[in-house]
Amino acid sequence: MKTSPFVSTSSVTQAVRHSLLRMQTNLISSQKELSTGRVADMGLALGSKTGEAVSFKRDMDRLSGIIDSNTLVSARLKSTQEAMNQMTTVAQTFLQTLTASVSGDASQSIVLTDARGTVEALTSVLNTTLNGEYLFAGINTDVKPVDNFNAPGSTAKAAFDAAFLGHFGFAQTAPAAANITGAQMDNFIDAVVVPQILGTGWETDWSSASDQGIQTRIALNETTETSVSANEIGIKKLVVAAAVVADLFSAELSQEARNALSSKALSMVGEGLSALADLQSRTGVVENWVKRASERLEMQVDLFERNILDMEGVDPYEAKTRVDTLLTQIEMSYALTARIQQLSLVKFLA
Repeated sequence: MKTSPFVSTSSVTQAVRHSLLRMQTNLISSQKELSTGRVADMGLALGSKTGEAVSFKRDMDRLSGIIDSNTLVSARLKSTQEAMNQMTTVAQTFLQTLTASVSGDASQSIVLTDARGTVEALTSVLNTTLNGEYLFAGINTDVKPVDNFNAPGSTAKAAFDAAFLGHFGFAQTAPAAANITGAQMDNFIDAVVVPQILGTGWETDWSSASDQGIQTRIALNETTETSVSANEIGIKKLVVAAAVVADLFSAELSQEARNALSSKALSMVGEGLSALADLQSRTGVVENWVKRASERLEMQVDLFERNILDMEGVDPYEAKTRVDTLLTQIEMSYALTARIQQLSLVKFLA
């Protein structure tokens, strides 16, 4: 081996410079590892296991996305339950008024006022929104489910007026309405209101909600319906009962017809409350499913995180020591470079 006897300050400076660049590059990687707790270059550190780590991350991101979705679903279900609680409270108050009306303890004006207030309250609750979406619209989340029955131009009011006119041959505001008997009112409710308005007429004239609810994936292999539609039978019965009483109690009906109407509405509201309670129970079951699904997913995400950390994790103490060592070496390189640059043949000869 032949060694050159000539060593210049330039060659020494270049050698130190290259060494300094390497240390600076290593320092950046080491500082990244120290701050993240993971290797800076996954491919370099893991080699053939890189694909496995990427697969773990992809699965973990997918599970995390479902967990985030479940959080929104839980918020929607909670708001839906609160809304149904409000409907239950309003309907129970109206039920008490109807009970008093049947027994003769409530005047026409009291029943009329409570019925109108019930229609307003139920309509307001059914049109509740969360994050810009209607809770009771089914999959038509951008469409208001129910219009106010008493509002001008209401299609529901127009349809009811037409149904009344078609059955009796005169409008409910006509003087002939005073001649309607209790049996005739019973027949009108049973033959027209129940099959027509509570049937196909509800979705045609009263509701813009869809029967189909929102289907949500709450786990990798589990989906469920996570919304409630205004087309549920219990909700329909509550709204229609209040609307019919509010409309017809303002007409000049006979006391016999009012008693028959109150009795029918009382039965309808009772059935509606029972169906609404069942709906709340089903919604509570779905809430529990979503909660348990999220808990299972969180456990899986935690397992994936631990596996990834085992593959990519670095010892924080080792990383800190490496950073400190590199900083010391870089400082020494800067000092050595400064000393070399001060070397001069002139100074040496002098």
